[in-house]
Amino acid sequence: MHWLDLSVLILYIGLLLGFGFYRTTQSGKDPEEYLLAGRKLSLPGFVITLVATWYGGILGIGENTYNNGIQTWFIFGLPYYVFALLFAFFIAGKINRLKTISLPDQFHNRYGKTAGIISALYILILASPAPYILSIGILLQFTTGMPFGYALLTATGISLSYIWMGGFKAVVRTDYFQFGFMFLGFVLLLIFSIKTGGPIFELNLSESHWNPTGGASLQYILVWFFIALWTFVDPGFYQRCAAAKSPETAKKGILISIGFWFIFDMMTLSTGLYAKALLTAGDPLFAYPRLGAMVLPPLAYGIFITGLLAIIMSTIDSLGLISAITFGRDILWRIQSPTTKDQIQWDNASTGFVRRGLGVTSFIALGLAFSVPSVVNLWYGLGSILVPGLVLPFLLSFRDNRPTSGMTLMMVAPVTVGAMWMAIGKFTGGYPLGLEPFYPGIITSVLIYGIKEINGN
Repeated sequence: MHWLDLSVLILYIGLLLGFGFYRTTQSGKDPEEYLLAGRKLSLPGFVITLVATWYGGILGIGENTYNNGIQTWFIFGLPYYVFALLFAFFIAGKINRLKTISLPDQFHNRYGKTAGIISALYILILASPAPYILSIGILLQFTTGMPFGYALLTATGISLSYIWMGGFKAVVRTDYFQFGFMFLGFVLLLIFSIKTGGPIFELNLSESHWNPTGGASLQYILVWFFIALWTFVDPGFYQRCAAAKSPETAKKGILISIGFWFIFDMMTLSTGLYAKALLTAGDPLFAYPRLGAMVLPPLAYGIFITGLLAIIMSTIDSLGLISAITFGRDILWRIQSPTTKDQIQWDNASTGFVRRGLGVTSFIALGLAFSVPSVVNLWYGLGSILVPGLVLPFLLSFRDNRPTSGMTLMMVAPVTVGAMWMAIGKFTGGYPLGLEPFYPGIITSVLIYGIKEINGN
């Protein structure tokens, strides 16, 4: 990297630490202040933090666009807009009114301790920052030549150090300028790609790259559409809606975020296509940084690489905090009986459990980062198996006449069926009946619910 590029990177790290540690001394005293910024998240803050933390798998997006073209938008863009719209109109305000801390907290309050802990275990897996920590290590090694292990530790240590002190407020503060870097970086990449390669529709690309399915089966595309139900049980969405200063802020924030996601998706999709057309053969995972190295001059390249780092690190700190809350508060804190009759004192102790959880989950995530597969494959596998065990129970939890028994079965059976279905498919080389694992999982969830309704709950 040119010294100008490195200067931008150094500036970014300085800003990250400065904003991250700004006014953090009082954050740990009140659980709602530490975990939800005192439930005073403004509309701009809501939009900035939701948009910035959504693209942690940016290298996977580049990889899929390089390989499969505009299919990327039809599996990673459009379905999520649809379910985000539904979330905004029918769920966001309800979460804000419930005044719960987290999604497992809602399961605990609505269905009991066992359901709360099961949901927490699922969220702990879904929200692991491991694949994004891996992405950071790979990116820093590729662009700066930093040894992989050192890059992994440095990026993770920086991302998680300020949330230890400042909690969710620190996440939101750092997301403000990380949002700016991510958009500016891809604006520059798109402009210089057009300058180098000409109009996008004149690129020399195969027909499959312009095909919405990318050559995949319709069933495969539909599975990705249903995996977008993940949005309903996304702990990041839940945290921000719970932290919003009003139900209207939560609703409007998601609607505005969809507009920013569309703009950013169009830039990542276009530059991914330019990467395919302009680059020689190479690892598709590095489509974006390789294209940047090819078309961007010094300083612009530094801004772009810093933008990539900002995208991933904004996801690492957010998921790092969520994982810490899930492990520390929703599991450890829940399974221990209060040692004092003072409930307020016990509630305040949850912050200490979260900080312990941050330490534990950080080590686990770092360990997993060395063995995590492709981010895209990980999303597909985890989403197919775990989402069916969460989404229907979560939606039912808002009802006054929600199920009062058997919720453990409704949460465990779909995941078990989906996992077995996937294992059989891997072992035999084909899924039974040609169905992807998501379908038998969600069918199992619906059948159990239907039986319970027929039998009168």
